[in-house]
Amino acid sequence: MNTQNIFDEMRAGDGQVRLLYQPFSEWLKGVDHAQLMQKSREAEMLFRRVGITFNVYGEEAGAERLIPFDVIPRILAANEWRQLSAGVIQRVAALNAFLNDLYHDQEIIKAGIVPATILENEMYRPEMQGVDVPGGIYAHIAGIDIVRTAENQFYVLEDNLRTPSGVSYMLENRKMMMRLFPELFRRYAVAPVEHYPQVLLNNLRAVAQPGVHDPVVVLLTPGAYNSAYFEHAFLAQQMGIELVEGQDLFCKDNAVFMRTTEGPKRVDVIYRRIDDDFLDPLAFREDSMLGVPGLVSVYRNGGVTLANAIGAGVADDKSTYTYVPEMVRFYLGEEPILSNVPTYKLEKPDDLKYVLEHLAELVVKEVQGSGGYGMLVGPTASKQQIEEFRARILAEPDNYIAQPTLALSTCPTLVEQGVAPRHVDLRPFVLSGKTVTLVPGGLCRVAMREGSLVVNSSQGGGTKDTWVLNGDKPC
Repeated sequence: MNTQNIFDEMRAGDGQVRLLYQPFSEWLKGVDHAQLMQKSREAEMLFRRVGITFNVYGEEAGAERLIPFDVIPRILAANEWRQLSAGVIQRVAALNAFLNDLYHDQEIIKAGIVPATILENEMYRPEMQGVDVPGGIYAHIAGIDIVRTAENQFYVLEDNLRTPSGVSYMLENRKMMMRLFPELFRRYAVAPVEHYPQVLLNNLRAVAQPGVHDPVVVLLTPGAYNSAYFEHAFLAQQMGIELVEGQDLFCKDNAVFMRTTEGPKRVDVIYRRIDDDFLDPLAFREDSMLGVPGLVSVYRNGGVTLANAIGAGVADDKSTYTYVPEMVRFYLGEEPILSNVPTYKLEKPDDLKYVLEHLAELVVKEVQGSGGYGMLVGPTASKQQIEEFRARILAEPDNYIAQPTLALSTCPTLVEQGVAPRHVDLRPFVLSGKTVTLVPGGLCRVAMREGSLVVNSSQGGGTKDTWVLNGDKPC
């Protein structure tokens, strides 16, 4: 890849350090590489001691890995954050409006903006048709993946509305940086993120069913073998709520109850980290041992709130992604603040023909893929991988979309040889309740391998602390 066409967030085209990074650059001159590597090892030891690990599906049962943590922060000015914040809030508002419309009057389909074939999407849940949810909110927690390109423009790469993960790393990375480098925080006025759990709890309590005055909130986890179990336990602990599994809950008299040592206790809001298919064996997969029998019936009848709502996944499908800018215009009467990445839909014959002729130049993704799985990065793929993917596309073109290979921006990153630029993205978390809230920060993922554009942790990517400044300049 031509490095001249990549936006370096620390250095301008002439090699000069940008104003935002100048205090950090001055500090870095006084710290040798060996010190930084020692701090990195210290962070790894502390993360391991705390248990900040994740499981990778397909690996040896019970095998856990640390996500590599880079000790050099990503820094965003207040004006950059204002644009990002306004853009993702606008986008989530449109997505919530779309979900409410899709499960009620379907005006956007009648208007010919979104095709009726969306009702054939396997993430669309007919069980939710006509069901009213508190406040019309379906995506209470949304993670929106943002990338910055060579033109210094921010784009939305992906929407995550089912069970978005990664916010625990935003919180733990900040704690680690404050522990390792307290002197750096005297050089920058960094906006705090540690209030996220309280904001999340307030939003969850705010979406309890009408008439509930002191709602009981629980976090429903698939259990300790889930890849994000640490985050489930961490957030429950930080919010001061119970972490429960399906077997801890039961349904009776149009209500959900939690088993406790003092007897059954009614539950009003469930922050669920279980996919739709496994939530209720009476409604979805009969073989699910993770869910709660009867939960969907109680939910449909207004006996409990689920966050996120059942059926929200139809809005973050990669084939739905292409319609979001039109959703913003249709529901909000506004122009999108953040643009989509140009996307080819392989269900269209012309798009399919173009993509098959240019596989070596494009990124191809499964419409319901996640975690870096089910994708082809053409410029780094072998001829054999390209041909194997070509066969998969031809067998099921509707299952894929394609996008140009973006020159993601780079941030300074600690590597064995010193400090070098590596590609990054950012996932801010939008919380929707009675109000819409965005904590100033997010999950910053970094491709640790030189030249790699894949930032997913399951594919070897790492994380950084993201510093949003209280002003447009350092202290």
